[in-house]
Amino acid sequence: MSEEKFRVESDLLGELKVPINAYYGVQTQRAIENFRITGTKMGDYPEFVKAIGYVKLAAAQTNHALGLLPDELLKPISEACKEVIEGKFNHQFLVDMIQGGAGTSVNMNANEVIANRALEIMGYPRGDAKGILDDAKE
Repeated sequence: MSEEKFRVESDLLGELKVPINAYYGVQTQRAIENFRITGTKMGDYPEFVKAIGYVKLAAAQTNHALGLLPDELLKPISEACKEVIEGKFNHQFLVDMIQGGAGTSVNMNANEVIANRALEIMGYPRGDAKGILDDAKE
């Protein structure tokens, strides 16, 4: 039996272990632990996840057009969104569907999956947003 490995991520509430292979992050992990309501996950509804991918892609394109998202981030974020749309990460959408009405956990699950995949595309490890922010400052 192999032991599961974790990375440690933090937010305003503190540190939390997230499975090392997860594309989601600390906010999604908190939602998984705190909102076990129906047992039905977002990923159980591929069309729902696909729609979220389209919304996040449109948001990235709009923010780029407004000058709020740098050129070097548009491509990896767009590619990550397209992979979400294609269904490659449905298994990473683990937030309980009842949270769809609340919105925050649903959006953070999507944001974290897209951000971590974009980081990977850019050559960074999952959870290393600091690296991407440092590059954007240069």
